[in-house]
Amino acid sequence: MEHKHHGKSSAKFLDSDEILSELDLKGDEVFMDAGCGDGYITKKAIKDYLPNGFVYAVDSYDKAIELMEIYKKDNAIENLINIEADISKGIPDVEEDSVDVLLMVNVFHGFIESSHRDAVIEELSRIIRNDGRIAIMDFRPVELSFGPPIEIKCGPDELEKLFNEYHFKKIHLNEKMGPKGPNGNSHYIIIFGKEQF
Repeated sequence: MEHKHHGKSSAKFLDSDEILSELDLKGDEVFMDAGCGDGYITKKAIKDYLPNGFVYAVDSYDKAIELMEIYKKDNAIENLINIEADISKGIPDVEEDSVDVLLMVNVFHGFIESSHRDAVIEELSRIIRNDGRIAIMDFRPVELSFGPPIEIKCGPDELEKLFNEYHFKKIHLNEKMGPKGPNGNSHYIIIFGKEQF
């Protein structure tokens, strides 16, 4: 059975500033929130981190994108494009080598379970610039009172091996993200860059 979390927000237990501060944004990047959900990270990025940047908010859930379109219109935001897309099938209207920083929060474990992980990494590789970065934040493979079942969680070592196969190398890892419980922090963030040949 495929793991679904449409409509659920991570904003209740994850802090957007904690996440975005890990990305070392300069303020003028092309940024993608891949699997944006209710857009709490997208909105924070536009407001406080990317004054001269450009943002893509991507989600497969049509309602999420509809709400982001309302937010964009109501706030007269010009540097935001909202895209309804299943990343494993490709993100339309995003050119090759065009994204500086891509962030995916609490999404990748779903692709692991649905066997779409390779198609997703191939698509991320297509759109990320040669000097760009892919940041994956997800649940640590420990027992928690919230989040997906432990058997579909993917730890940073497993993720690193997977991305290495597609010529990405780890450039940053923080395993102390999210709320802390008896088994340590709930999340990690790992950032990859393309290997330069």
